[in-house]
Amino acid sequence: MSSNPSRKPQGQPMNAYDTEHYFNGFGNHHSSEAVAGVLPVGRNSPQQVAKGLYAEQLSGTAFTAPRNENKRTWLYRITPTTAHQPFKRIDNGLLRSAPFNELEASANRLRWNAVEIPSKPTDFIDGLITMGGNGDAEIGAGVGIHVYACNQSMKDRVFFNADGEMLFVPQLGAIRLCTELGLIDITAGKIAVIPRGMRFRVELTEKAARGYILENYGAMFRIPDLGPIGANGLANPRDFLTPKAWFEDKAGKTQVVQKFCGNLWATDLSHSPLDVVAWHGNLVPYKYNLAHFNTIGTVSFDHPDPSIFTVLTSPSETPGTANADFVIFPPRWMVGEDTFRPPYFHRNVMSEFMGLIHGIYDAKEGGGFAPGGMSLHNRMSGHGPDADSFEKATKSSNRI
Repeated sequence: MSSNPSRKPQGQPMNAYDTEHYFNGFGNHHSSEAVAGVLPVGRNSPQQVAKGLYAEQLSGTAFTAPRNENKRTWLYRITPTTAHQPFKRIDNGLLRSAPFNELEASANRLRWNAVEIPSKPTDFIDGLITMGGNGDAEIGAGVGIHVYACNQSMKDRVFFNADGEMLFVPQLGAIRLCTELGLIDITAGKIAVIPRGMRFRVELTEKAARGYILENYGAMFRIPDLGPIGANGLANPRDFLTPKAWFEDKAGKTQVVQKFCGNLWATDLSHSPLDVVAWHGNLVPYKYNLAHFNTIGTVSFDHPDPSIFTVLTSPSETPGTANADFVIFPPRWMVGEDTFRPPYFHRNVMSEFMGLIHGIYDAKEGGGFAPGGMSLHNRMSGHGPDADSFEKATKSSNRI
């Protein structure tokens, strides 16, 4: 048997990763410097950091968390984050946090159309709209579910979330996340996660952007255990990308907005806080291309539970029960023999919030669920395929 080393796999570039700007791997310890010679050798906080920089540790877990759970990164920056005037409360707009006490939770199935792009100039912060959630941000349990719809980049503003990490799921347009550790570019079909407390700016690279945000108050997202699936499948660790060091050395007024205990607070700086010249650690932002998800399903009969499509999970204190799961329904082969192919009718203990990036969801073919739209099935609410999907599934041939 002979091989042709010059042949490229169909539809895949030979170099699938942008190794110039990203590291690959999930949960890894990385080190990066935008200026050579800045990272200390053999220590984290020397008496004097090279180039007159300041050392700062950003901890995502308690100092005493087990080593395999401990998340922290050392930052080497131009100005310490302690150099600021007091934060003051600003208007929350349409952003809310758990516990949600303004309205009673509905026991009915809910569905929304896509949020329209604003007609007035609106950046990411001002374009955040809360759709739901559960738990309590102050005790670190549950989630907030938001959408963003904006038509301009954040100008002289940065944001950070003290309440939880943020999972970005773009649906329309391309955005650049300028974080303290580096730059992340994502479009529809790609996701990104920014850790709790990390400062960032959202820039638009197209005229408008819209998408979903999952704000995770609980344990940090991780890739799920595979159990009897084996060593491979679902989201592979090597497909997650973390940006390499990048920084701004820029004077001028910058507003820092933080979300703390459910409310927005702001202060002004005389410089950009995205001034981390070098860093090392494992508390990092990252992105993932959903097209790399290795879908696993049955090839004979019966539809698998949706948990088999889990990309990321945030565990709770109850074994086997997540604080939150991020699950996708990508293009895939369906089961082939005498079976009901769409997701079955069901009621379950976990509430389900669903968005649509593109296409048609195979349980909602009857209309009313378009890209950018949303649905919510609260716990024990009976749900399943709509009438058109049911008729199509029960009357079509289920054999290949």
